Amino acid sequence: MPMSAPEVPRSYLPSPALDHAVAGMAAGTIATLCMNPLDLVKTRFQVNTGAFSASPAERSLFYQRVHARRWLWALLGGKPGVDIADALRGIVAHDGVRGLYRGVVPNIVGNASSWGLYFLWYTMIKEYMARNSTSENPVRLSATGHLLAATESGVLTAILTNPIWVVKTRMFTTQRHAAPHGPGAGGSRGAAGAPALAGTPGVVGRAGDAPVAYRGLVHGLVQTVREDGVRGLYKGVGLAVLGVSNGAIQFMAYEQLKQWRSAQQLRRTHGGTRFSEAQLEGVKLRNTEYTVISGIAKLFAITLTYPYQVVRSRVQSQATAHLYPNAWVCVARTFRDEGVRGFYRGFATNAIRILPGTCVTFVAYENVSWALRRAAAYRDGRGA
Repeated sequence: MPMSAPEVPRSYLPSPALDHAVAGMAAGTIATLCMNPLDLVKTRFQVNTGAFSASPAERSLFYQRVHARRWLWALLGGKPGVDIADALRGIVAHDGVRGLYRGVVPNIVGNASSWGLYFLWYTMIKEYMARNSTSENPVRLSATGHLLAATESGVLTAILTNPIWVVKTRMFTTQRHAAPHGPGAGGSRGAAGAPALAGTPGVVGRAGDAPVAYRGLVHGLVQTVREDGVRGLYKGVGLAVLGVSNGAIQFMAYEQLKQWRSAQQLRRTHGGTRFSEAQLEGVKLRNTEYTVISGIAKLFAITLTYPYQVVRSRVQSQATAHLYPNAWVCVARTFRDEGVRGFYRGFATNAIRILPGTCVTFVAYENVSWALRRAAAYRDGRGA
């Protein structure tokens, strides 16, 4: 006896694309609130042009104490992890816990709008591809189709949201109050002995020419236009478009892994071998599966595309604008002064941040999407 065909999920809002957009906005907001402190440190490490001292004598008392306890040193992941912890501790010591959430408003606005717009267009483009397929069998997009849909939606999103990311980067790399850039524990100055100062104007900027610290998103947008014109809002936009490759590769890998797992479940419950894109969307996986799939996809993408993030942060930051007026100069100078390692500044911070940040985003997105589908099923079942 043949099994029934898998059900295509309903949408709560007028179209599935709007459901996905709302889920994306919610996921972006939740992930930003959870991950802003590490995002702040990652951006400052990217902008920083020097290495942090490995000598305990030149570091903080916190670093020295951790270094003396080898088990704690190993638990924190060695020097990269301790540098992150030292930076977080230093920011709290100087600006309080509030300092860890500097730039959180543009970060939330940027992430919520980016994820919302991304999923809106991504879903619309996938639906368009499926509708215009000439195949008589259930349409399931290939890896190339997912890559194309992710690239197109990513380019649109990057262009529209670039001004928000410029303000966010500048807020992350300035401080509300002047930081004490004096000698460290062993006589070292600046970020070499204090990662909390990494990327801030007193360390990498020109003497006596510290940029204005933005008070918020609106102030940052106005100040950027006042100082640099409208062009200032689109600094690094070319790199942002280039960076779409990161999200496109990630989504291609995520969709292929998720659909492979969803198809396995449908074969067990409904039989058959071919399922449409919409039918595969109707499968609910466990949160642990979403976590593993999203983590693998993101690590794959970030390894291939991380250097562009370093270049974009340096081009957008006020603290390094005199060193890197454009992307080409930044690439040449970074390679000349720091070698290939320079393009992976902050990679350890990003790698530590990447798994929880990505997993929180995708698990939140999938669960909000499913909450909307359940609400639609409940509403339609009651005849509303």
